Amino acid sequence: MSVPFPLVSTHWLAEHLEAPDVRVADASWYLPQAGRDARAEYASAHIPGAVFFDIDAISDESSPLPHMLAPAPKFASQMHKLGLGDGNLIIVYDGAGVYASPRAWWMLRAMGHRDVAVLDGGLPKWKREGRPIDDLLPAPHVRHFTPHPDNSLIRDFSQVLAAQASSSEQIVDARSPARFAGEEAEPRQGVRPGHIPQSCNIHYAEVVNSDGTLKSADELRTLFAQRHIALSRPVITSCGSGITAAILLLALNVAGAQQAALYDGSWAEWGAHPEAPIEIGRTG
Repeated sequence: MSVPFPLVSTHWLAEHLEAPDVRVADASWYLPQAGRDARAEYASAHIPGAVFFDIDAISDESSPLPHMLAPAPKFASQMHKLGLGDGNLIIVYDGAGVYASPRAWWMLRAMGHRDVAVLDGGLPKWKREGRPIDDLLPAPHVRHFTPHPDNSLIRDFSQVLAAQASSSEQIVDARSPARFAGEEAEPRQGVRPGHIPQSCNIHYAEVVNSDGTLKSADELRTLFAQRHIALSRPVITSCGSGITAAILLLALNVAGAQQAALYDGSWAEWGAHPEAPIEIGRTG
């Protein structure tokens, strides 16, 4: 089974939850100031059969940067343990609606697993509709995961630097307008405020509805057009540490962009890099 679209509805998942090739993963993750424990929340209430996709644990822990994409062997090993692998249609969701699950969606796609979709509205919408919730921790059967890294979905510092200098790719920043403008101090020590020159600011909250679902394709196309983002040209998304950049990447995908990649290091890397040019002000 596969889905041609990067989103599935709660109704769709409810109808296919028992399908033998469908796997569900809770990819919840929260900033420390949210005061939420994603793993504890998962243990107490999750969609039946869902495993916990720990974004931090499934990362390159040797990197000084937060939750960078893991090397292919480690990623494959982690998926193997979770029972997520070849031939599976993986549905990822989170406890905020559409927040951290797009990061897991991007991680899986960046490792070559294309049969993956985000649950639109996530666990909050699933709960509001009175759908089944479980507190039993599943014992997944190990599943072989064959990584096929897709570098077209990933950008590193040197690639973003070159794209910025040449304007060959559009850069969209998902951080808040105040952080983008450099009006707020960055939360990480040693990271300068501001934004990548010539980048555009679209706060991730602008692509999400108040009920936690993603805005429609037409609404997203209108938003990107208003911000002068051409869906026919390559786009790089960025944020503070690569989480909310994935929300914009998902939105671009839904809107019809064909060439969109994520800057994994994001501002945590750019703002601390001595060779990185930085602009201040609301000019993006």
